[in-house]
Amino acid sequence: MKTVYNFDALQFDGQKKSLADYEGKVLLIVNTASQCFFTKQFKSLEKLYQAYKDRGFEILAFPSNNFRHQEPLTGARLETFCRLNQQVKFPIFKRTHVVGEHTAPLYKFLSNKEENGHIDSKPVWNFHKYLINKQGEVVDYFYPTTSPLSNKVKLNIERLLAQ
Repeated sequence: MKTVYNFDALQFDGQKKSLADYEGKVLLIVNTASQCFFTKQFKSLEKLYQAYKDRGFEILAFPSNNFRHQEPLTGARLETFCRLNQQVKFPIFKRTHVVGEHTAPLYKFLSNKEENGHIDSKPVWNFHKYLINKQGEVVDYFYPTTSPLSNKVKLNIERLLAQ
């Protein structure tokens, strides 16, 4: 069966990053946008990352312009926004499609039960979050309205880290 480890993602410098590099870690994969109401979640995501990163947790962010063109930035401008303006330390990849006819293969996998074996949940907006266990399987998702610091998110992360 496929896992997230079967996929690559493009870093800001254009280099491919194998998601197999995150094998054995609990992951939260989230599509982001710089001009969205939920952009304030970057700060919560960073707090979550800092709280659990030393225990084998990673957040992987995928900026997307799919929802009302709320991610107009690309390249160095987008990286600067994320790193300097939002002060995030977790990995952020190049802008990608998370829905529609040009959906990236990773997001086709994340959002389709026939591909991932567990859940059906296409991103409905920016900051849709997928929770991945240490085996690379999609085990849960959270809508954009769910705060990264909610008990629901933290308890699920803690449960997976303990396994």
